[in-house]
Amino acid sequence: MTVHTEILLIAIAVSIACAIPGVFLVLRRMSMMADAITHTVFLGIVLAFFVTEDLNSPLLLVGATVVGVGTVWLTEMIHNTGLVNEDASIGIIFPLLFSIAIILVSLYSGNAHLDVDTALLGEIAFAPPFDRWIINGTDLGPVSLWISLGVAVINLVLVMLFYKELQLSTFDPLLAGLFGFMPALIHYVLMTMVSLTVVASFQAVGAILVIGLMIGPAVIAYLWTDSVKAMLTSSIIIGIICAVIGTEVAFTLDVSIAGAIATTIGLALLIAVIGTPKTGYIATYLRQRHLRRHYRETMMLCHIYTHMNTPVAAIENGIGTIHEHLNWKPDYTHQAASHLKKQGLLYVTNGYYMLTDKGVAQVKEII
Repeated sequence: MTVHTEILLIAIAVSIACAIPGVFLVLRRMSMMADAITHTVFLGIVLAFFVTEDLNSPLLLVGATVVGVGTVWLTEMIHNTGLVNEDASIGIIFPLLFSIAIILVSLYSGNAHLDVDTALLGEIAFAPPFDRWIINGTDLGPVSLWISLGVAVINLVLVMLFYKELQLSTFDPLLAGLFGFMPALIHYVLMTMVSLTVVASFQAVGAILVIGLMIGPAVIAYLWTDSVKAMLTSSIIIGIICAVIGTEVAFTLDVSIAGAIATTIGLALLIAVIGTPKTGYIATYLRQRHLRRHYRETMMLCHIYTHMNTPVAAIENGIGTIHEHLNWKPDYTHQAASHLKKQGLLYVTNGYYMLTDKGVAQVKEII
């Protein structure tokens, strides 16, 4: 495989691994918790490195996962006191643990390749050439690719095994508890998945892009779908598409791969916000325009019906005077009348408007 292909595969594997737990974070309204975990697990990596003095030790993964879960536990402990809300508790724990990690790195790891910028920003382009998995002289590819694929498989298996529990505890924790699903345990399993995914993606893409890949595709899928299964599938597909497009754009323009992928996710989210069929800006505008037109036409029908067959019908319903009684602009009134005539609800006789039988029947339904 070429380096280009390996980088592309790493981006795809990371996007799949991140998209799966990201769906449940978005549904549980815990997106900011993902931001906190992506930063605080750095403390777990630092502490595990001090114990092992080996950047390739699997204990780094264990330490980061433990600190990630600990971040959730500490945040919830502060929140449960009732003194501060959840976002404030995240704002307390997240800077505290991350700052401790930065201080420890600055004081004791000056000669080690353990860098804050590397963990936060990452660089996929450096993953293939410098960290290979070689067994008996056979090059199996980048280590980060296999790690990301492994985490993606683990996340997928866990979701398949505990899908009902995750779904029910996400939408109704009380009912999940009544069914014996132990929502607290399911919650910490999910947080463990998030922590594991974050630290596994550190070396390849960095914490910033992990947040984008974990939350962005899930939010886009949330806007376009109506079920959890559809959201999971769509989130994975959207993540892969954004990873591929971002990587290709980065190679074409010779820019940061992580930055290009994050930008692609942002643009995809912008498109979703604008074009989502049910809640997008375009759909909302069209729906509001339809409601305004419907209200306008209903008011006009009711006005004509009220004064129809009365001595003042020629004045109240006159083609040239009805707009004055409705307090509308002439053009506005003409548009409404034209549309109503096309529907066969009114007609003009002797210079004023009259309702057809169909128009009368519709007004009677309204009133």
